[in-house]
Amino acid sequence: MAKIAFVGAGSLGFTRGLVADMMSYEELADSTISLIDIDEERLTYARNAVNRIMQVGGYPAKVEATTDRSVGLKGADIVVITILVHGPDGIRAEIEIPMKYGIDFNVGDSYGTAAVFRTLRTLPAMIEICRDVERYAPDAYVFNYTNPMSMLCRGINRATKVKLLGLCHSVQGMGSYLGRYIGARPEEIVCECAGINHQAWAIRFERNGKDAYPKLRKALEKPENFWKDPVRNEMCVALGYYPTESSRHNSEYNWWFRKRPDLMEHYFKHGGEWGEGRHGVVLSRYRREQWEKELKAYADGTVEIQLGRSHEYASQIAMALLHGQLCRFNATVPNDGLITNLPDQCSVEVPVVADRSGASPIRVGDLPHQCAALNYVNTTVAEFAVEGALNSDPAAVFRACCFDPLAVAACSLPEIRKMVGELLEAQAPFLPSFKHKT
Repeated sequence: MAKIAFVGAGSLGFTRGLVADMMSYEELADSTISLIDIDEERLTYARNAVNRIMQVGGYPAKVEATTDRSVGLKGADIVVITILVHGPDGIRAEIEIPMKYGIDFNVGDSYGTAAVFRTLRTLPAMIEICRDVERYAPDAYVFNYTNPMSMLCRGINRATKVKLLGLCHSVQGMGSYLGRYIGARPEEIVCECAGINHQAWAIRFERNGKDAYPKLRKALEKPENFWKDPVRNEMCVALGYYPTESSRHNSEYNWWFRKRPDLMEHYFKHGGEWGEGRHGVVLSRYRREQWEKELKAYADGTVEIQLGRSHEYASQIAMALLHGQLCRFNATVPNDGLITNLPDQCSVEVPVVADRSGASPIRVGDLPHQCAALNYVNTTVAEFAVEGALNSDPAAVFRACCFDPLAVAACSLPEIRKMVGELLEAQAPFLPSFKHKT
């Protein structure tokens, strides 16, 4: 029997989906599912919802729930982390203060100023969790789903020795997605991606063994195709390679799309609400109530439980590591010579192969120079952010924000310095290690 621990089990969207995925494999259906959360009410919701999955599916798995990590982690084979530190209250200032300076985030959870401050708040908790994994489950693999992925994985790898895989769903389905532009069936397509999390690239896109990029670029000349995904399509036309993450995310990671109202109108007029820079405000003011309703609905039986298997990697990787079922996926790992024109040991997202012997990243070599150049900028933001978080260093935090593409597009250096000071003051309740350093 395997033991699979979920830290941040109160993040019920992830928990219920990943548990259902695990249970879809007969070999995992008798596992011990250990639910861990510091919020007892949300933990109760999660336990009730997971017990409903077991009842509906007739699974023999044992379900445990605890607020004590020493109990929940002990002897775990797989540890899944899906935490949100400080909840919506922690996010508000990270979105709203930069907006005062003309920096218009849509999500703000991966790179840039908002993500830098989310890292400052989140990384200490992540390191504590991983040090507990070292104590109570030293052989476990850790699957991290918490953002900012690149920054947190880099910080964890610097501070601990856990076997860490950063997992995201921005790569799954890229081949079939791009294939639709050229009328190709999924089985005709080979698509390989590499770069950094939320800004990887389809560095190989082939149809029946032939380069499919010329046909893709031709297809993107048609307005009805271009406006389906305008930011990514514009980037592909300009840089020659397709980025993996959605237009709303990619618009935040460069200088080109969100720096002026006319550009926002041009690129996002077809995109609906996602084009507006209001994510953090909406999250802070309205999502808490929505989340609570959703939690209660799944726990009390008013929502039908959906069984089956999603496209998330976690269950497939668990099957590979625990039962030898070969699995190929993309994950965020340290750059140990994997992408040769990005910094050593920075967080990169590359193909990985897993089986019972472990998880082995695949060497990519050089990225196309134009792709590496943009990745390098956001890697620089991540490196300074991690330095600032590990050492409680306001100067490193300021320098991280100095390389945020949106901040660079909107602000002078003195303005960035003023914004960072305002953010440090606003977030002081969540950043005790920075006390007296600002």
